[in-house]
Order: sequence, then C-alpha cells, then structure tokens
Amino acid sequence: MSYRFGSRLLFPAAAIAAVLLSVQPLAAEVMDKVADISGTKLQYKVVLPNGYDPAKAYPAILAFGGGPQTMSMVQATLERNWRQQAETLGYIVILPAAPNGDLFFESGDRVFPAFIVKLLGDFKILQNKFHIAGVSNGGLSAFHIASLYPQYFWSVTGLPGFLDDASPERVRALAKMCIYMYAGELDEDWLQSEEQQAAKFRSQGFTVEFSEEKGEGHVMRTLDGQGAARLFKQLEQARQGCGK
Repeated sequence: MSYRFGSRLLFPAAAIAAVLLSVQPLAAEVMDKVADISGTKLQYKVVLPNGYDPAKAYPAILAFGGGPQTMSMVQATLERNWRQQAETLGYIVILPAAPNGDLFFESGDRVFPAFIVKLLGDFKILQNKFHIAGVSNGGLSAFHIASLYPQYFWSVTGLPGFLDDASPERVRALAKMCIYMYAGELDEDWLQSEEQQAAKFRSQGFTVEFSEEKGEGHVMRTLDGQGAARLFKQLEQARQGCGK
C-alpha cells in the first residue's frame, strides 16, 4: 500500500519505517504520553535530554513522522533524526501520532493550538517557542501547522517537506521564521516542489536554506544519526537569528 497526497506518491509506510528503524536506539529518556485534547485522544512521545531539570527552560522541537503518522513512524523518525542529538545538546523533542489516523496536514490539525498550549504548561520551553519539523507527510504537516500558528515557532524544517497550501496568507505567516528544506537528488517530484518554493520564499525576502542531498531518495540517510547534527546546527542559528 502506498499513500497519496494530491498527485504526489508517498513511499510505502512499512518501507520507510524499516529504513528509519535501522538506526541503533540511544540512551535518551523517552516518555510515552496520552492527552485528551478537546475530546480527541492524542498519543505522543517526549524525548528529554540527559540531566533534565524540570525547573530549567530548554529549547524544544515539535516533530512529525511520515506516511500514516502512526506511533511506529513516530518511533522511526525519533531514532533516526532526533534522539541522539537531543540527548547530547539538551533539547526536548515532542513527537505526536496522528489522532484516529487523521494526518496533521488534514483534519488531524484540530488538536492545535491546544496541544501546544498544553506542552507549554507541562514543560519550560525557551521563550515559549518551538522549532517544528517533519519527514514527508510530517514535513507537509510541519509547514501546515507553522503557517496556521506562526507565533509559536522559531523555524520550520521539511526533510522532505514544504508548504502545500501556499496561499498568500499562509506564505506570509512564515515570513519571520527560518525555513529549512531538504530533498533527495533522486526524489524528483519533492525536489522540484521544494526548489520552486524556496525560490519563491527568497524572492519575498524570507530566510530560507534549501539542500539537495546528492545520491539520496525520499528517505535521506545523510540526516541519520550523527548526520542530524546539521539539523540542530540550523535550529541553533534560527533561535539566535531570524526567528523573531
């Protein structure tokens, strides 16, 4: 089975998960949580850094998995892209699963912004702002949520991902964020969409970085494990610079 959004063929979820879970688990503390958000049951994972102190404020990432955005996909992207660096660099990472199978760039967005408000009450987040990021369907979700509630975010990252509903209002909402886009050289459809949108954002004076990952397809191994340090370097830049 494969998943489609519009005319874009998304890779089979089982295949993506198998690749992502090939990364060795690391030692960061991970909590499994369930919340009732306005009558909707939402499952999510929270990664806490080494030596976590609940009285201290931390930078935080709201991250989304790809495919059907199930807990297995959440676990996959957690291990691949976020866990190791979050533990080392002192980040909190929150990764929700699609409620009732409703993708976050579709009707699953109903849990926002209430879920963000809950997180800000549960954890001390630096300046009450997150970075938001996602893989594939998760990348679409990250841009979608960022464009709806820009006041909560320093940056938005798609690996791959972009703003699919690029109405003038949605585009303007991203103006003060750092925008990061990754696409595999062999992932032609997503690569083209991101290149075109990155050029559009730059023409409007946005801060955007686009990276074509040479030799990579839809699942980019260049961002695995230690490679994910590139993501966190950009997040640090966003918090110090263009995120306002």
